[in-house]
Formats: sequence, C-alpha cells, structure tokens
Amino acid sequence: MSHHTPEPASAGDSTNLVPTPGAARKTRVVILFGGRSGEHGISVATAGGVMSAIDRSKYEVVPVGITPKGQWVIAADEPERWAITDGKAAEVPASDAEVVLPLTVGDSALRVMEPGQVPSALADVDVVFPLLHGPYGEDGTVQGLLELADARYVGSGVLASAVGMDKHFMKMVLAGHGLPIGPYAVIKPGDWDNRRDVVLQTIEPLGLPLFVKPARAGSSLGVSRVDSLDELDAAVAEARRHDPKVIVEAGIVGREIECAVLGGRGGERPRASLPGEIVVTDETKNGFYDYEAKYFDESAVELTCPADLPDHVIKEIQEIAVRTFEAVGAEGLSRVDVFVTPDDQVVVNEINTMPGFTPFSMYPRMWAASGVPYPELIDELIQLALERPTGLR
Repeated sequence: MSHHTPEPASAGDSTNLVPTPGAARKTRVVILFGGRSGEHGISVATAGGVMSAIDRSKYEVVPVGITPKGQWVIAADEPERWAITDGKAAEVPASDAEVVLPLTVGDSALRVMEPGQVPSALADVDVVFPLLHGPYGEDGTVQGLLELADARYVGSGVLASAVGMDKHFMKMVLAGHGLPIGPYAVIKPGDWDNRRDVVLQTIEPLGLPLFVKPARAGSSLGVSRVDSLDELDAAVAEARRHDPKVIVEAGIVGREIECAVLGGRGGERPRASLPGEIVVTDETKNGFYDYEAKYFDESAVELTCPADLPDHVIKEIQEIAVRTFEAVGAEGLSRVDVFVTPDDQVVVNEINTMPGFTPFSMYPRMWAASGVPYPELIDELIQLALERPTGLR
C-alpha cells in the first residue's frame, strides 16, 4: 500500500473575490441550515459558527433556514441567535414568507413568496453552503435540488452524499475499494419482524459487544451499545425510531481517531489534516461517543488534536482517509473516522460528508491544528465550490 501523505497545511491560493472598483457586488453565499432531520439543532449551531467567521469583506451572506417541517424561510443573520445556549439547540422558526429556489437553468435568483403577493427576487446566488446534517440534507436530496437549479454548492454531490449517508452501501463501496472495514450485518426493513431467526444467524458470529445503529442517521442518533444479546431487541427498536434499516457492527478494540479531508484544487489529490482522537471518559452514561456527549456534555469526552500516535500511523491514517474520500467520490470536505487497533492496524468506521462544522467541532479543529484556521477553511470550501461546475463532472 502506498504511504503517500497529502500535505496537511495551507488551504492554497484562494482566488481574490474582493470587489474591485466598479464591481457590482461581493460573492453572494446562501447559508442553508436547519432541515427536517433529527440533527436540526446541530445544523443551526453550525450555521451560527459559519456566519460569525465568514469573511464579510469578500462574501455577502444570505441565511436561509429550513424548518423542522421543511419550510424554507429567510433567516436572521445573527450568529448568536443560532448558538447552543444552556444545553439547548435553537430551531428555525416558521414564517409567512417562503423562499423558492430557482428551478430554471440559468436563473440564479432566490425568490420570496408571501401570501397574496407576487413572488419577489431576494438575491442572485453565486454559491450555496448547505450546512445540513442527516436525511433531507446530507443524503443527496438537497444536492439533487441544487443540481436541478444549476446552483454551485459546497460539499459532495448527489451520489457521494447518498453513499456517505447510508452506512450499508458505504461499507460495500469501501470494501470494494479494498479499504479495511469491520465486520457487520444489516437488518433490512421488515426483516426483524418477519425473519428474525435468519437475522440472528448473521449477527451472532459478530460477537460482543455490538453497536446497533440506524443505517442512515448521523451524530450517533439512535446508536446503542449491546453487551448481551438480550439487549438486542431494545437496541434495534431504538435504531428503528430513526430509520427502518438498521446496521449492526462488531465492536472493535482500538482508539477512536478522526481525520479531516479537504478537496484538492485544480484536480490535485485531496488533502488530509493531522488526525484527532476522541477519548470517552467515565462520565458518559453509554460508554461511547454518543449524541449527548458530542454536542451537549463537553465534560464527557476529551478531544485531542493532533492525536498522540507514531508518525507512520499518522501517515497511514491520512492515506486511508484520502482513499476513503476518493472511494465514495466525495468533494469539498469530509471527516473520516477510523479505529487504530493495539497492533496499529487502521480500520475505517465511516465517512461523514458534511461533518459538524461549528468552531469547536473536530473537523475545523483538526484543520486549525494543521495550519488552516476556521475563517480560512470556510473561504477554501467556498472557493472549491466556485471552481467546479454543476452537472456531470
């Protein structure tokens, strides 16, 4: 296996988008956030972080929120309003004024519809930054809408987003590219109720502990650790609250390591950050890096970047992270989560094509440790989106 290590540092020479004398306007960026998934609040918090750090001398921000029921609305450009406060995430409120995306190729204007009024143009859009997590946002659905609208956008396209969201197909793609993954089984909709004996035959050889997860949810929503097969029924029920398809993974003894990947400019290979490590402390009630620990209980985990690992292991993690990014056809950004076993083997857990992106999230923290601060990272992602065409590429 090649041990080529992508250069982890500078985000590259960004195209200068500062308006010159006589220029019509700054580059206009729609920050799209909220959404219908269970990760609505995390998306909102991420948007607040990006709004507070984006370079206003280069970019004009147009915040557009998606309510939990799916209504697109004009949102306040007030970063502090969208922050997690007292352990509670904010929510995009409903409004009488709905935003309509263009679905006519060549027409880049957002329009606002109000009851009894003729639709009015809100703004011409140069690029959309879809800070959406989970289904109806990170899974290729919104990416498909933006492709139909011929709108440039940050992050992966339709297929990579869909593959990255579905842990079942993700593992199939990674295995097909020769990447190391752990043993797993899939419980398809209806199988647990109608063919449980057959399903158990595929699960029992995985051993214990097991991790039971919704196949298409993120942020550790609906994930349970199972230390006895007696606990399996409750764990499957919890996962199915989020997704009718469930994945069951064998527990892997090893350190949990993450690596941030950033797309390459002009056809260059993607870049990998220094890896970071998640250490779960005794305070966590579930004994793993769950949803509560990720976003609402900072005392439950220690996040270390760069991770204390030998140089050869760091290089192996970076190489595998880039290969994972390439395997699913990701673009822009992704976070690749791996396990490092006691004998220094690297096993891919998953790829997240729209990772948490608050200033305190692991993805920007790993890039900051690699020499790319948060505002510069935002700028680089927008530049990558502006560089590529929509449609087939």
